[in-house]
Amino acid sequence: MQNSCIHPNAKIGKDVKIGPFCYIAENVEIGDGCEIGPNAIIYDYVKMGKNCKVFPGAVVGAIPQDLKFSDEITWVEIGDNVTIRECATINRGTAASGKYKTVIGNNTLIMSYAHVAHDCEVGNNCILVSYVGIAGETVVDDWAIIGGASAAHQFSNIGTHAMVGGGSRISKDVPPYVLASKLPLSFCGINIVGLRRRGFTVEQIDRIKEIYKVIYQSGLNVSAACKKIEEEFEESVEKRTILDFINRSKRGIIRYNPKAVADE
Repeated sequence: MQNSCIHPNAKIGKDVKIGPFCYIAENVEIGDGCEIGPNAIIYDYVKMGKNCKVFPGAVVGAIPQDLKFSDEITWVEIGDNVTIRECATINRGTAASGKYKTVIGNNTLIMSYAHVAHDCEVGNNCILVSYVGIAGETVVDDWAIIGGASAAHQFSNIGTHAMVGGGSRISKDVPPYVLASKLPLSFCGINIVGLRRRGFTVEQIDRIKEIYKVIYQSGLNVSAACKKIEEEFEESVEKRTILDFINRSKRGIIRYNPKAVADE
């Protein structure tokens, strides 16, 4: 903690390591076992769970880059076992959104130079690769991975267990369990490798494949495809996860586009 500026009212847990030249503001809570690297900044209204690692140059809790922000009290809430790599930035929430907080779930990795904007919700076990930027009120569901240098439009939703290729422009919602890549961002199949690694059975993966065949290859529009799935497929966690995601989508889901330009 030598040469660092730590407000005396900040709540620092047990066995926390703080490197030199850090700044930690008054209204900050840091859980047990965290490590804050040199030159990291943690501004007011940040709650951080246990065993998190913040690397040099990261800035957590800066005010939103939103012109509607009026210096209201809003928060960044970070779960346990979160890693925030070099020069990543995580901004506070806003009152205008009605959320008042930006949330990072447990066991999530925010790689170097990534940016999480105001009121975003990043789930558990997610990975935001270097230079990813997610705009305000983006939702990234559990286990999703966003490839490096990708940018998500505000209000976008990336579904659970989805994987988005590097350099993507995310302007439509990415449904659960899928691979998304190419330009424009398109459905490229099921995230089979990721699902296998996470313990999905052959039966579950086959079920997901059959559902997406109806959505993307049956010739039906999305509404008609969802109706067909609802009526003809047995109830399952996978079916419900996919249909609920599509039903709540505000921006519409990415489409299958065989003419899309392959990533280089």
